[in-house]
Amino acid sequence: MAERRSIQDTLTELENQVARLEQLQREQIVRLERIIEISRVLNSRLELQPLLQDIIGAATQLTNTEAASVLLVDSKSGDLFFEAATGIKKYEVERVAVPKESIAGWIFEHNLPLTIDDVTTDPRWTRKVDDATGFVTRSILGVPLRVKDRVIGALEVLNKKDNRRFTDEDLSTLTTMASQAAVAIENARLFQQSDQIADVVHELRTPLTSIVGYSKLLLTTNLDKGTHDQFLEVINREATRLGDMVGDFLDLARLESGRARLTYESVDMRKVIDDIVDVIRPQAEEHQLELLVAVPSALPQVRGDEKRLNQIILNLASNAVKYNRKGGRIQITASLDDATLRIAVEDTGRGIRPEDMNSLFDKFRRIEEIEGIAKGTGLGLPIAKQLVELHGGQMEVSSEWGIGSTFAFTLPITEAQE
Repeated sequence: MAERRSIQDTLTELENQVARLEQLQREQIVRLERIIEISRVLNSRLELQPLLQDIIGAATQLTNTEAASVLLVDSKSGDLFFEAATGIKKYEVERVAVPKESIAGWIFEHNLPLTIDDVTTDPRWTRKVDDATGFVTRSILGVPLRVKDRVIGALEVLNKKDNRRFTDEDLSTLTTMASQAAVAIENARLFQQSDQIADVVHELRTPLTSIVGYSKLLLTTNLDKGTHDQFLEVINREATRLGDMVGDFLDLARLESGRARLTYESVDMRKVIDDIVDVIRPQAEEHQLELLVAVPSALPQVRGDEKRLNQIILNLASNAVKYNRKGGRIQITASLDDATLRIAVEDTGRGIRPEDMNSLFDKFRRIEEIEGIAKGTGLGLPIAKQLVELHGGQMEVSSEWGIGSTFAFTLPITEAQE
C-alpha cells in the first residue's frame, strides 16, 4: 500500500515537473515572439532618437524593470555617453560621460554582460547619474551592444520590479534584444548619413555654381573695374552663404544623430534677450521696422546652454526681419506662467498659409520660398525646434495669412530656481 502511494506521489511529481516545463516553454515562446515583433519594429525605424526610445521601452517591458538606458560610444573621443534613458530628460544626462571604471564602462570594455543585484556593494557603481536625475538605482543588468565584432555601446535595465533578482531568462532576453537593437542603431546612423549627404549636395549646388561661374568670368574676360568689383562681391557673398550653410548642416547632423553636446548651466535670459535686441535693432532699422521689447526687468534663470538659447532667439528674430513688410513691426516678449518661461517673437509680415503650417519645421523648407524672398538652408527652424526640445521646452507657432506670425517657445524654470 505504501509502495503504491510512493509510486503515485512520484508520478504526480513528474506530472507537476512536466507541467512546469511546459509552462516555461510557453513563456519562452511568448517572449521570443515578442522579441521578434520588437525586432521588426526596431528595424523599421530610420530616425535615431525615436528608435532609442523604442529600445528602452521594449527592454523594460521584456525584463519587467523600472527603467532602461542606452549608452553609445563617441566615435571621436571614444567615451561612452547616455543617449536615452527611461523617465529622464535627455539634457539631465546628456553631458554625463561615463568613465571606463563604471559598470557600463566595464561592459563596454570587456564586451561581456553583467548582473548586479545590489549596486551599493559594487565598487564600479557611481552615484553621479542618480544625483543628477533623482533616480535611485538598486540593481542593474547590462549587456554590450555589438555589431559583428565591434562594440558600439551598452544597454542597461535597472531595478527588477518587486525587488526580485535578475534571472537567466532576463539575461538571455536582453542579450537577444541587444543584438537586434545594435543593428537597428547602425542602420539608422547609416540612413541619416546617406540622407543628409544627398540633401547637402543638393543645397550646396546653387552657391557653388555662382562662385564657379563668376570666378571663371573674372579669369577669362576683360572687365571694367565696376563690373570686376561687382563680380567679386557676388563671389564673396556666395562664399559666405556657403560657409553658413555648411555650419547649419553640421549643426543639424549633430542634433539628429544625438551627438550634439550642450553645456547646461544657469542662464540669465534677460541678458540673452538684451544681446539679441542689440544685434537685431540695426537690421530692423535698415528695413524700416519698428522693434518693440516687452520683457520684465528681471527674469528667473533657466538651466541651459547660453550659446544655444541665444541661437534660438536670434533665428526667430532674424526671420521676423527677413519675412516682414516694409514699415512693419517686430515685438519680442517674455512672460512667466508657474514654472515656465515663455519667449515670443511676433512680426507683421505676410504670415504663413494654413496649408504650409504642417511642414514648417521640415528640413530645407523655406517660408515664402516661391516669392523669392527667403535665402539660406531652410534649416534654421528645424534646428531651433530641436534645441528647444533639448532644453525641455516646446516650440509654438501661430499665424494668420496676410497679418503676421508669432513664434514662441517655453523653457522650464523650476529646477533652476531650486
